[in-house]
Amino acid sequence: MASPIRWADVEVDTELPALSFTVRRVDLVRYAGASGDFNIIHWNERVAASVGLPDVIAHGMLTMALAGRVVTDWAGDPGAVVEYGVRFTRPVVVPDGDDGATLEASAKVTAKNDDGTVQVTITATSQGTTVLGRAVARVRLA
Repeated sequence: MASPIRWADVEVDTELPALSFTVRRVDLVRYAGASGDFNIIHWNERVAASVGLPDVIAHGMLTMALAGRVVTDWAGDPGAVVEYGVRFTRPVVVPDGDDGATLEASAKVTAKNDDGTVQVTITATSQGTTVLGRAVARVRLA
């Protein structure tokens, strides 16, 4: 097990290791079952198109959770995240097929607070488009 990241050792502009996730339709079904969010736009192409979407889209909270993994994996403890918020700017479109959609997440320390926390700004993209805006986490480090 890796040593915890120490607040004293982190500098502003530290880049966190980027992560990439594949999101397939089966993942949407599993997430719907776990979350109770069975909104039809997450599994029915015809309905998604009828409301102006290009195809079935991933759940926003699933997108947010996956992007947040860049922070929790770096910190080594999901409980270290004191605060996390995003704006949903674009959906992650999940085409039918084995390839699904790719969500890319990267992050950078953008502030070091006197209370032993750091502010981390996350960038999340799919198909070259930013899907989360104002994605910021506050993390308490050792």
